[in-house]
Amino acid sequence: MSSIETLLTKTTFPPDLGALKARQQAAWASGDYAVVGTTLQIVGERLCEAVDLRAGERVLDVAAGNGNASLAAARRFADVTSTDYVEALLDAAGRRAVAEGLALDLQVADAEKLPFPDAAFDVALSTFGVMFTADHHAAARELQRVVRRGGRIGLASWTPEGFIGQLFATIGKHVAPPPGAKSPSAWGTQGWIDQEFAPRAATIAVVRQTFVFRYRSPDHWLDVFRTWYGPVLKAFAAVDETGKLALSRDILALIDTFNTAKDGTMVVPSEYLEIIIHRA
Repeated sequence: MSSIETLLTKTTFPPDLGALKARQQAAWASGDYAVVGTTLQIVGERLCEAVDLRAGERVLDVAAGNGNASLAAARRFADVTSTDYVEALLDAAGRRAVAEGLALDLQVADAEKLPFPDAAFDVALSTFGVMFTADHHAAARELQRVVRRGGRIGLASWTPEGFIGQLFATIGKHVAPPPGAKSPSAWGTQGWIDQEFAPRAATIAVVRQTFVFRYRSPDHWLDVFRTWYGPVLKAFAAVDETGKLALSRDILALIDTFNTAKDGTMVVPSEYLEIIIHRA
């Protein structure tokens, strides 16, 4: 395990997981993640192709948000159960499914304690969702528990080195995370994935992928994220006016280091791991 992976997975103090979960749920329920989530649809499409999804398979989307992976699976004629612990996000997924004439079974569920029997699904998916759970180990165990032997788990997780991983690191310099909380970017490291999944996996394939954020300008991106994206919204709410200016300045500086556009717009590649696990 590399030094950055060790840092990401190390916990100095035992976290209050109940309090952390409540805090995270409040963050994702604030704003409207769907405004951002719909721009990430291509990730769900790629993941369904990478996991070699077949029509008629039983698919579970964990921490589904507004349903990107769920809708991608439904377009491939899978039988899809879409879950999240924020009901409003599932409602958004449901509206999208109705608009496209797709069938989804929507269920409010906690990724750390899924209300399904062992081996109930052929495939479990999560795009930038399960990585934000409070108890990473419990979430990893649940993904493996509900997928049958020979089934697949497909994950898309931001890497710590990529733009979104660095965004959370930048926020952490202004708003301290709860004591003992583990970085969600651990899910974007090979070492942590191997640690959690290799004992019950036949194979694990990890590919570095890139999602490109395309916005009118860096200021436009910041306005969208601080208004609608729960973790950024909450970070700005946690600091005073001077702190808001400092946080804005540092985020815009981060964008500048990644932005490939030279015309005033924002074109920022953000690295993530596409992870396909075949259950043993």
